Amino acid sequence: MTIDDAHDGPPDAIAVIGMAGRFPQAPDTDALWDHLLHGHDAVTPVDGEGTRTRAKGVLTGHDLFDASFFGVSPMEAERTDPQHRLFLETAWQALEQAGHGAAANRPVTGLFAGSSMSTYLLDVLASPRHRDVLDDSQLLIGCDKDYLATRIAHRLDLRGPAVVVQSACSTSLVAVHMAGQALLAGECDMALAGGVAVRGESGLDRRADRPDGMVSPAGRCRAFDASANGMVSGDGVGAVVLRRLDDALRDGDRVHAVIRGSAVNNDGAVKAGYTAPGVAGQVAVIRAAHAVAGVDPATIGFVEAHGTGTRLGDPIEVAALAEAFGPAGGRESCALGSVKTNIGHLDAAAGVVSLIKAVLAVREGVIPPTLHFERPNPELRLESTPFHINTEPIPWRPESGARRAGVSSFGIGGTNAHVVLEQAPPVSRPDPGHAWQLVPVSARTPGARDQALADIGRALAHSEDVADAAHTLQTGREEFEYRGAMVLAAGTRAKTGAHAETGTHAGGTGGGRVHRPVLGRAGAPLPVAYLFPGQGSQYPGMAASLYAAEPLFRDELDLCADAVREAGGPDPRAALGLPGTHDTGRPVPDLDRTDVTQPALFAVGYALARLWTAWGIEPHLLLGHSLGELTAACVAGVMSREDGARLVVARGAAMLACRSGAMTAVALPESALSDALPPQVEIAAVNTRFQTVVSGPEPGIAALEAELDRREARYTRLRTRRAFHSAAMEPAVEAVTRVAADLPLAKPQLTVLSNVTGRPLTADEATDPAYWGRQLRAPVRFADGVDHLAASGPYLAVETGPGATLRGMVADLGREGTPTETVCSLPGPGREADELRFALTSLARLWVRGAPVRWSGLHGGRRRRRVPLPTYPFERRRYAVEPAPLTGPDAEPPTRDPATPDAPAQRAEEGTATESGLNETERLIAQVWERLLGTAVTGPDESFFDLGGTSLIGLHVLDELSALFGVPLPKAAVYESPTVGELALLIEEALVGALEQQAEDDDGQRADGTRTDHTHATEVTR
Repeated sequence: MTIDDAHDGPPDAIAVIGMAGRFPQAPDTDALWDHLLHGHDAVTPVDGEGTRTRAKGVLTGHDLFDASFFGVSPMEAERTDPQHRLFLETAWQALEQAGHGAAANRPVTGLFAGSSMSTYLLDVLASPRHRDVLDDSQLLIGCDKDYLATRIAHRLDLRGPAVVVQSACSTSLVAVHMAGQALLAGECDMALAGGVAVRGESGLDRRADRPDGMVSPAGRCRAFDASANGMVSGDGVGAVVLRRLDDALRDGDRVHAVIRGSAVNNDGAVKAGYTAPGVAGQVAVIRAAHAVAGVDPATIGFVEAHGTGTRLGDPIEVAALAEAFGPAGGRESCALGSVKTNIGHLDAAAGVVSLIKAVLAVREGVIPPTLHFERPNPELRLESTPFHINTEPIPWRPESGARRAGVSSFGIGGTNAHVVLEQAPPVSRPDPGHAWQLVPVSARTPGARDQALADIGRALAHSEDVADAAHTLQTGREEFEYRGAMVLAAGTRAKTGAHAETGTHAGGTGGGRVHRPVLGRAGAPLPVAYLFPGQGSQYPGMAASLYAAEPLFRDELDLCADAVREAGGPDPRAALGLPGTHDTGRPVPDLDRTDVTQPALFAVGYALARLWTAWGIEPHLLLGHSLGELTAACVAGVMSREDGARLVVARGAAMLACRSGAMTAVALPESALSDALPPQVEIAAVNTRFQTVVSGPEPGIAALEAELDRREARYTRLRTRRAFHSAAMEPAVEAVTRVAADLPLAKPQLTVLSNVTGRPLTADEATDPAYWGRQLRAPVRFADGVDHLAASGPYLAVETGPGATLRGMVADLGREGTPTETVCSLPGPGREADELRFALTSLARLWVRGAPVRWSGLHGGRRRRRVPLPTYPFERRRYAVEPAPLTGPDAEPPTRDPATPDAPAQRAEEGTATESGLNETERLIAQVWERLLGTAVTGPDESFFDLGGTSLIGLHVLDELSALFGVPLPKAAVYESPTVGELALLIEEALVGALEQQAEDDDGQRADGTRTDHTHATEVTR
């Protein structure tokens, strides 16, 4: 599903396809944009005296983190710098917002990022709670700048370059440039770039009382203003997702803006000092970016400047811009802005935040105001430049060409970066989608799942992009254990939450506009069985709306119908009343005639099987009822579609030619009927343990029904004028056998359960023409087939035909301990339901149970686009190193109780366990794990790595346990025996081995007449 949109940009243009971040008083980029448009000042005064005010752009919740989502133990989360934690979550959100959250579908992705200095590391190094577990070099991994990119690449499975970038204030814009270069060099096909700064109290600069310093004594950044007197610090994080523009357009990515060119350089020594900015270096980097972009500076309408509001920095920056732009564009043709007036200077994250602001301005066509600007700093000489400062949001609609912007970021030490942005090229509309779309949502916990459903539901209310949103969620998000799915139409309002539909009904009812989600918990994928119903399940109009809405189903049914007509049978499409298929000059075939019914059911069942397979629900086993077995055999490859149609046409005609009779379904087991049947009345089908179908001449059936009335047994006369699966069908046996003999029958490629035996159809049976004759005469042993199916364990079943006849039979035969989910493909007769919506709801029920879905099959080759949607709702909790050392019993390594029995191995055999379900050995292991990981161990099946353990912590675990139990443990033990129970068994086996070796040593010493010392052996067993 590619979209080939052309563009006239440079061949090395880079697309910005995703953005995410957290900023002072703005939890995401949407909130940031809203604050920018409304001139919101997120800088918070903290303290001060007189004219001196310390202020900061405060990032609330920087110490909160969803550790369990990322598989991080509480202890590891606590000793990880909040900057690392924040950027990990932000990187995840950026990838999801770009529509590339699923690692399996993601292009090779690089990561370029940097952070501010870690002051948190000092707290970790001072904490005995953590120093007792890891040495200083290992503690550095969680806090030091060097490990930011590689740790996140490891967590998110990013396979491209993972590089830490550090150039002070310009860090994150340099990271964007480097990411773009890596894309152009082919080192990766997608890249994340950004930065993070969380400095806590250290970010409150105590130099605010120095009027000539870099920090504003007034606690306000007044970039470009005459009263500008310094910057204000802030904390935050931002990341962007980049792709080559051609790739992004081809794959349907949402392009927010295009990076036409970028450049990076350094001032060198041509400036006043190391920390001073340099005009020459800034001019050179801006001109280089313009040259790479191939643009005339006069076409740039906005520059998001470095704009720190310092007395030295602002004049130098404007002078450099004026020289780089020259006289092009005319007076006040280009607006200057600085996001630092809104949120402060975000240090290592400053450049990417400036980029995000500029991308949003280019995308939305509005230039946000710059705050605290009253009159220009005369040293800027703005009147002689193309630049002006806007204090209100202004519409941005160039008279000709696309919107273009520049972004500057300059670091202390002279590393300068400049980026030229351009409005995204126009793209063609995606193909029209289905009327109904399956919208999947999943999370690691039920609470997060419910919140995600609510978030997505709100985002899609009355949306025209439901098909694209469904595609984005289907292919661009990871699939987690707790799942919910909605089947929505454009403009549908999703209803989620406590009233979610959780019953067993497999499809929607009616045409209401409130659609509740299907909820479930996914387990390991289960085998799938297709159930093909037989004659009697048909009804007028079945499959009509699915035929109109689903091209693949329509194509498959058309091929079956053509094969039926080629074999001399009536066109199933006319019998079904499918739209546009009936010749008005001919009578409509009677759907209740056997020679019409059977080809119609065959065509519908076969087409449904192909549709389910295209959707990824591939069968492991096939079970049909009477005629349904022929459809199953055809799906299994015993015969081709065309040959199957020939056999079905011959079967229907031959059975119709047989003498008339009757059939009755009786609510009694086969054993209760076999000895009470009148002459010529036979068992025709054993559907369940308590439902048997009998067949025979009308008088015999009537006599049986009279006897059943006397016994007060329930029964139902079936809608048929033939006695199927009885002696009345003998003439049809020979006719069908004769046709089957002319067909090239083959061994089944899938397991088909035989109606004749209730066991898997053998190759000899499948290729024997006489079998297919015998099959229409012998009793249908459907119950035996279901028993065979259930005996193999849990499974999922799809009724691939009209209604829910077989679903009810399977439910009646369900075995205890064999959970199944049986869904239907089409609603039954008399139910007004859109058939596509019904089928998609059934697919949703399978997906929430863990069935893998081939999402591309739902769109049938239609071109789809990725769209931004709410990202994962993290369930955060606070993790911070406390200043006081941990006290109490948990601070000490566990010790073994000398009063406990001396043989752990013996106690394990006797099943002695504590109230937590752990025996003594397991309890001691759990105590070590709990202390080193900081999380509770609840049972012997808990896995060290599932609880957030790492290889480094694993080595400490083994060292402590070896010392605790007095036996050596191999380094591989934590991998080969990762659960509490497995590790306990390994230790107990080692203890037994140690005792046996001690006994051998004692025997040897006694033989030598030497004295035996049992001290070590006794201690080992304790």
